Amino acid sequence: MAEKQDQKPKHDFRLDLLYFIVVISAVLVMQDLWSGSGHIKTIPYSEYRQLLAKDAITDVVVGETTITGAYKKPAKDGPQHFTTVRVDPAVAGELERQKVKFSGEPPPGILESVVSWFLPMIGFILIWMFLFRPMMGGGMSGGLMAVGRSKARVFGEQDVEVRFSDVAGVDEAKDELAEVVGFLKNPAAFGRLGARVPKGILLVGPPGTGKTLLARAVAGEAGVSFFSITGSEFVEMFVGVGASRVRDLFSNARKQAPAIIFIDELDALGRARGIDNPMGGHEEKEQTLNQLLAEMDGFDPSVGIIVLAATNRPEILDPALMRAGRFDRQVLVDRPDREGRTAILKVHLTNIRAAANLDVETIAAMTPGFTGADLANLVNEAALVATRRNAIETTLSDFTQAVERIVAGSEKKSRILGAKEREIVAHHEMGHTLVALALPGTDPVQKVSIIPRGLGALGYTMQRPIEDRYLLSQSELNNRLAVLLGGRASEELIFAEASTGAADDLARATELARSMVVRFGMTKELGQVAYEAERSAFLSGQVQAWQPRTYADGTAEAIDHAIQKLVEQAFRTARSILEANRPILESTAKELLARETLDAGELEELTQELVQPQPPSVAGLAAPITRDGGIERQTAHFRGQGDGEVA
Repeated sequence: MAEKQDQKPKHDFRLDLLYFIVVISAVLVMQDLWSGSGHIKTIPYSEYRQLLAKDAITDVVVGETTITGAYKKPAKDGPQHFTTVRVDPAVAGELERQKVKFSGEPPPGILESVVSWFLPMIGFILIWMFLFRPMMGGGMSGGLMAVGRSKARVFGEQDVEVRFSDVAGVDEAKDELAEVVGFLKNPAAFGRLGARVPKGILLVGPPGTGKTLLARAVAGEAGVSFFSITGSEFVEMFVGVGASRVRDLFSNARKQAPAIIFIDELDALGRARGIDNPMGGHEEKEQTLNQLLAEMDGFDPSVGIIVLAATNRPEILDPALMRAGRFDRQVLVDRPDREGRTAILKVHLTNIRAAANLDVETIAAMTPGFTGADLANLVNEAALVATRRNAIETTLSDFTQAVERIVAGSEKKSRILGAKEREIVAHHEMGHTLVALALPGTDPVQKVSIIPRGLGALGYTMQRPIEDRYLLSQSELNNRLAVLLGGRASEELIFAEASTGAADDLARATELARSMVVRFGMTKELGQVAYEAERSAFLSGQVQAWQPRTYADGTAEAIDHAIQKLVEQAFRTARSILEANRPILESTAKELLARETLDAGELEELTQELVQPQPPSVAGLAAPITRDGGIERQTAHFRGQGDGEVA
């Protein structure tokens, strides 16, 4: 800091140039004013001819364009000298014969002459100063000549204030990255047994899990320079710019070693070559990737440079980028579990005024599948809810409303439903609720409402998981199917016909049943065979639109029959439960119509006499335990054009 204070301020030559222009202009103006101040009188040429004829002038000086002389008898207090512009003698003679007063065209004055060539020069100088000079790289932010320079944001040793204590819920990832911190702080002790630190570490995980924050924490803990750039900032419209920026980035990092280079969204730069256009093209991106491969393969990790990168699409990265010697290690930064969510919430709760008796673990239990970014948004939304009701602190009820707002959308009280539609919605949602309450092993129902929310939800049933689940048994999947179809079963039982409200329920139930058949091997007819792989293409949850079929037409027909059988059996299970509890279904639907929202305590009071019959067995099903791969956790149902589900 002392060195920066001792430096002299940079001299701005543009002010000197401006002063020079002002002084020159003032001198020219003064000279022009002096020349016309009255010492010399400019007279017409015809008057000069008359004075010459009268012998009234003397000391005549003839120039190329002017004639200057003095008066023999000047007037009192008048000019003693004169000047006139010469006129061609032939023209002058004709004009004299016609007795016309005439004079020559005066030449431009000194000021006009100078300005005529000086102003264009000033214009060119100004254009260069304010337009071309920044473009050529003379400005503070670079320009056309600086287009090949790295756009990485550089943070000094004291600029990164994030520490591992600021990152919660990713303890395993922090433990793996602690080795990097140890090497950067004391490379000699770390390599005493001959080990070397990985050249590159790839942080892999869904969006919002804290990959960028974790990379900054590594730089903050190590106390080294931190170069941060995104993959899309390497490529420009000019050919060769990306490769030049990669070279410049690593060159600057070597000058400030030890240092960390962090490349966010690596998939924008490191996508596998040929994946977009197998016939060629995208040469600029490939050149940039090739330069990155060369730089990572060539630098010596002992100099203290470590490359960190983050992506949520590791499956599309180029294999050459993922090989040992480049990105040696992959660190998974996954969605936090319940304990991790509790730790993350405690970090964010320090930024708001929360109630002293706020149960953080209860909030963590309400938010399965939430990432760190989701939890930060949840805390902010809860604080806004408390602010709107003029509270002095944020309570658990504010967090409950915030969860509903995030997973279901804001309430749409202006969306007015007819009496018949409200009745259908109420029975539909109570159908979901009663089936969920009757079946064992399902997630407890937290709230049921017929207040429209979001874009198309006319009602919703919210279930809160008791704990994080990583394995689901066949019976639990069957119960999920029955809960999904509880709304349709209730409509057919009460109104003797179905509505379009269960469209999304049917789609989700069909998808779940298909996974049970083709992925989990839960049908006796088709055996313990996986006919399809998981269709979640990316960590972000996007699903491939199409994948080739690897089984025969006869097998496809058997799969369709098995899926239909599972769905029909689940529907019969839901309907049998509702038929056995029809009085409770009608009474609770009436209460829901009156109150619009029923919470867990009210539901428990209204369903004390709920009959829980033994669901009929599903013939032809095996009973293995299956991993919950690709099946979203069911926490809420929404009903509009179709029920919705939020994981």
